[in-house]
Amino acid sequence: MEKTLKLFVPGRLCLFGEHSDWASLHRVMNSAIVPGHAIVTGVEQGIYATVSMADKFIVESELASFKNESFECEMDSKKLRETAQEGGFFSYVAGVASYVIDHYRVKGLRIHIDEMDLPIKSGLSSSAAICVLVARAFNEMYELQLNTMGEMNIAFYGEQRTPSRCGRLDQACAFGVMPVNMTFDGNEVFVDKIKVKKPLYWVFSELNGSKDTVKILSDLNKCYPFAETEIEKNVQKALGIENEKLIAKATKAIESGDAEQVGSLMVEAQNMFDSMVAPASPKELAAPQLHKVLNDENIKKYTYGAKGVGSQGDGSVQFLAKDEQSQAELIKYIKDEYNMDGFTLTLKPEKKVRKAIIPVAGFGTRLYPETRAIKKEFFPIIDKDGYVKPVIMNLLEQLEASGIEEICLVIGEEEQSQYDAFFSPLSQEHISKLSEEKRAYEEKILEIGKKITYVYQKERKGFGHAVYQCREFAGNEPVLLLLGDMIYQSFEERTCSLQLIEAYEECGKTMISMQDVPLEKVSRYGIMCGKWENSNENLLKITQMVEKPDVNYAKDCLRVKTKNDGDKYYCAYGQYILTPEVFEVLEYNIDNNITTKGEIQLTDALDKVRETSGIMGFVFNGKVFDVGTPEMYRDTIMNYGM
Repeated sequence: MEKTLKLFVPGRLCLFGEHSDWASLHRVMNSAIVPGHAIVTGVEQGIYATVSMADKFIVESELASFKNESFECEMDSKKLRETAQEGGFFSYVAGVASYVIDHYRVKGLRIHIDEMDLPIKSGLSSSAAICVLVARAFNEMYELQLNTMGEMNIAFYGEQRTPSRCGRLDQACAFGVMPVNMTFDGNEVFVDKIKVKKPLYWVFSELNGSKDTVKILSDLNKCYPFAETEIEKNVQKALGIENEKLIAKATKAIESGDAEQVGSLMVEAQNMFDSMVAPASPKELAAPQLHKVLNDENIKKYTYGAKGVGSQGDGSVQFLAKDEQSQAELIKYIKDEYNMDGFTLTLKPEKKVRKAIIPVAGFGTRLYPETRAIKKEFFPIIDKDGYVKPVIMNLLEQLEASGIEEICLVIGEEEQSQYDAFFSPLSQEHISKLSEEKRAYEEKILEIGKKITYVYQKERKGFGHAVYQCREFAGNEPVLLLLGDMIYQSFEERTCSLQLIEAYEECGKTMISMQDVPLEKVSRYGIMCGKWENSNENLLKITQMVEKPDVNYAKDCLRVKTKNDGDKYYCAYGQYILTPEVFEVLEYNIDNNITTKGEIQLTDALDKVRETSGIMGFVFNGKVFDVGTPEMYRDTIMNYGM
């Protein structure tokens, strides 16, 4: 079956710090220039595309904005570069494609633009969005194993082959609809994600005015690399040290959820730009339409603050509305009063992971005959506190320590009696024989039991089918999934589950816990490869997932390079964070009987989500113990808690 991808890349909105990205490039010649800083986010509008392999490079669409035009070219770098230099929309896709050809072994692509609700030439960087989309399409289709920064770099250098000379902040759209703090130090770019504490309600709109971006950039560039006049010194100060201080305050305000302070800083940023930067390009940056809107007292009723967008001038404006209702009323007002179309951007906190699923249905054949008497989840383990606990109790305690509030156990209908017996109160006779310490632990068992919901798996149709039984329990929230025959020993204060949860809250994508395995054992596991997203090398952007590969394929295609330990091979190891889209894919696979080896597999659903939205792998600081076989159970008994 032909491999296809569904991709979405949003436009980007610079909340603070415009112009500081290109200004910092001059540090190469003048080290006194302060590094640039910006807070940038993807928006809710963007470009949707379907991607498939082809012999040529093709970009096509039936959308009215494309006027029935399409682009088709041989996979020839020289021809693509010539198109890139001509300018226009297709120059961007050609520039990126030519850069990919020059640096990677790829064949062609067919990119069909299905939908585009991103306003063009509005300071939202539609050009960067299409560049990132092309870079991601090549990366995902040909498994180039690029992380997000790698895709950003290809998009940037591809766009540099066009007459456009974008800044480095434009490609932040690669990170999706989340704010990031970008630092620009000469040619270096560093990105830190910003956690949103409370919802922030933005509105942005084109001003229906006119501006000459080329002229603005030309005028401002005259202030670099060495400032001579007072105006030039002010520009460097505003885009340098003053911007650096403002970005630090804005980041803190966003992370603390202080919307009023964020709005106040927007006003401060605009005033600083008007007084210190605009004099360098007085004609273009006078921006009468922008300032008319900014000074509208009726608009101020709905907002905490407002400022210009992108290169500033009379291009676009952004507002921080006071709440969701004010956001809607503001959009209506600017449409009625100024004939300006408003677009919403709501930055929301990542949903906290507060639910967990543990599938425990099954006979436990490998531990027969003991599983005739008790389920393997009730096999005893001596914990580090000296108590002899069932495996399931060990897992439940760690979930409680990780902040999990609700737990769903997937069981067979005939199995609930064992759980009911364990989580029921002891008789008074038994209680009287317990020490005070153990009576307190008894209360803990009963409290944890109150958090448990049971779901029956009436048919055994695979692991993915078992997980899907919990869709109603999960609701529209991310959930933590644990295997019932694995327990975890953390090497730090945080549990392994909490480490995974906090990693999820950093990136907001479906996550799989990983552990490295020797090459000779890869055929026993599902193996993943990709590129590290961070310098700690514990967060991996997964680019390929293969179930039980042979050694030669793994050696050729599934290696993950590490800084200090050479090549490693990583397998999924027992903990996942599933986003709602995983359940959507499982439902589709169940309804359409899409199986592997006759079963509905979770791995199949995860791989589909990887193609469309991306999946992250996480290496936690700890160790996994398996109780699923006699040999592994023996090892766990001997070494767990040591």
